[in-house]
Amino acid sequence: MSEADRLKHAYGKINKEYGFALATCPPEKDGPIYMVNLMKYHEVAQYDGADTEAAPISGREADDKYNPASVLNKIGADMVFIGDVTGNYTGSEDWDRIAVVRYATRKSFIEMQSRKDFGEKHVHKNAGMQRTVIVCCRPEDTAIDTRERPAPSLELRTVAMIVRQTPQRDAAFAALPEAVNFAAEGTIVSDGRMWDTVQFIPVKSADEVPAIAARISDVEPNTTYVMAVRVTLDAFTSR
Repeated sequence: MSEADRLKHAYGKINKEYGFALATCPPEKDGPIYMVNLMKYHEVAQYDGADTEAAPISGREADDKYNPASVLNKIGADMVFIGDVTGNYTGSEDWDRIAVVRYATRKSFIEMQSRKDFGEKHVHKNAGMQRTVIVCCRPEDTAIDTRERPAPSLELRTVAMIVRQTPQRDAAFAALPEAVNFAAEGTIVSDGRMWDTVQFIPVKSADEVPAIAARISDVEPNTTYVMAVRVTLDAFTSR
């Protein structure tokens, strides 16, 4: 992670031990990995020094400038889920946007951190983000690995998203049988907390999400997020 550490990461702590595991994963054990990004923006982007913008912009606008799609395309990675959070129902923090990127290999995620073109974009992410969690996951349904990136939809859909700390992953999945399930392999960026499961449930409207949150209301404090996400890109719950 030495190259990655040269980038500014004011928005979270890097799990260096897990980063080393990603970087040194043997080729025969490597393969697709999903980086689930939970994002909270500064109201005004926090540029500093030579990175200062000519005029103040919002944290969201800075993240839009960061948009790493061109770099991802070069390394064979895909954005497979994007949405704005419209409701935070469980958890002590609120979130603004969700993005999930599928990398062809774990090592490619680490190698991207040292690319010059990525570093030039990353200054905008560092300025825009108040805090970020990045959970590295594998899907329960491995057919998702070969599912093509969908075209952006003009029809806005809502998906309930649940992120949990739990030693009982199978029980967490069984509690929400309608969910698309991901098991966390590690958490590469966070406030120090590690996360275990990520689940997605399509709903007709955000009004259904509080009932989903109520179904897992017996969780310990600060171990679960339940959100309503208005998606523009979704390779998991739609075909």
